[in-house]
Amino acid sequence: MSKVLVIDDEMPILESLEMFLSEKGYDVRTAASAAAGMAAFKSFAPDVVILDIRLPDSSGFEVLDGFNMSAEPPKVIMITAFHDMEAAITSMKRGAYDYIHKPLDADEIENAVEKAVRATEAERAAPASLDPVDATLDDVIIGKSKAILDVFKTMGILCQNDATALIQGETGTGKELIARVIHKNSKNQAEPFITLDCSAVVETLLESELFGHEKGAFTGAAQTKMGQIELAGRGTLFLDEIGELPLGIQGKLLGFLERREYLRVGGQFPQRAHCRILAATHRDLNQMVRDGQFRRDLFFRLNVIPLSVPPLRERLEDIPDLTHHFLNIIRRSMNKSHLRLQESAVAALMRHQWPGNVRELKNVITAAAIRSRSHVVLRESVDAVLAQQHTAADTIDTSPDLSSLEHQHILRVLRSVGWNRTHAARLLGISLPTLRSKIRKFGIDPSET
Repeated sequence: MSKVLVIDDEMPILESLEMFLSEKGYDVRTAASAAAGMAAFKSFAPDVVILDIRLPDSSGFEVLDGFNMSAEPPKVIMITAFHDMEAAITSMKRGAYDYIHKPLDADEIENAVEKAVRATEAERAAPASLDPVDATLDDVIIGKSKAILDVFKTMGILCQNDATALIQGETGTGKELIARVIHKNSKNQAEPFITLDCSAVVETLLESELFGHEKGAFTGAAQTKMGQIELAGRGTLFLDEIGELPLGIQGKLLGFLERREYLRVGGQFPQRAHCRILAATHRDLNQMVRDGQFRRDLFFRLNVIPLSVPPLRERLEDIPDLTHHFLNIIRRSMNKSHLRLQESAVAALMRHQWPGNVRELKNVITAAAIRSRSHVVLRESVDAVLAQQHTAADTIDTSPDLSSLEHQHILRVLRSVGWNRTHAARLLGISLPTLRSKIRKFGIDPSET
């Protein structure tokens, strides 16, 4: 009989979980404090622990650390009534097996415990975990939906190691932000984070951008240039829109991932590098592999730990929190400390399908705030912005592709902020270098009206 220890300071939760799990065939003990939980752990030796993050005498994270220092750490399922990104990421980073938020769902608890027990039976000795990194995240991903919580869990796992990862999701879902958060919460957070947008560099220069070139390698190569791989050092190289990488360069990237060696353009001697590769795409790489447009071996090498970012339409319940977050940013940037959104405006936002995802939501809220003449952003302002976007999209093309939509979206944001690129990048949710590369890619200039 598998043993489960429940540690929580709420007696109704202790009693209900003890009854429920006992009926499922588990040997269950409970504890209402960290001290009692540690004592029960030593005497009871549970296979699985259900642990509240907030306890009256200690943090659940400290208790988790104590468990992980034991000879046979249990599988720990963290539970909390406070839903935030940092709690989910910290839980997974510090070795938790799963993370569930209250109110607890019986099926979810049962499934989590079953999986934890199966894992314990398969591997009695847990692998050594990395020391946690105490870092404050400057970038924040907002949400408490099941869809985004799954993303946080995978991010927490990725923060523990240097594994290559492929981040897949539609345009505007926040793939670059996710990569930055993973880097900033990793053991190499002090090292550089370098971004290369594979779709924004012409094919003839892409190899040089990635691997660098030697002096005289081609016309105009007046001196040796370091590539992005070398500039990343022992940090992270984020390859955005990896699906746009030409097949020839795909093979060279694969060689680097397998051997950690590469040749500069025009070079004869291999260079070594140790950066981590995080890649992202909005395209269906599986289909591209079937169509012969993307190397199968590179796909599997990149997709060590896949991370799929849900579109905003699949997590509409996160819109109120996202709206609140974006309003805080706008309050600071526009010096409107009392700015708020009318409740009916939030309801209107939740009915929209958001083809541009979180980036579009941020732009709509910003544009509506700019339109507003008072400290309350009215439903009418939101409706007007959404209607304007719909009209603009219809005007652009009867069947626009993603590239043209992105072009027009960036153009609208630049116009709304008077062509202030720093402000526009912040509103778009991308870095300033990425915005500059997209401006070059689309040939955007202030004369466009």
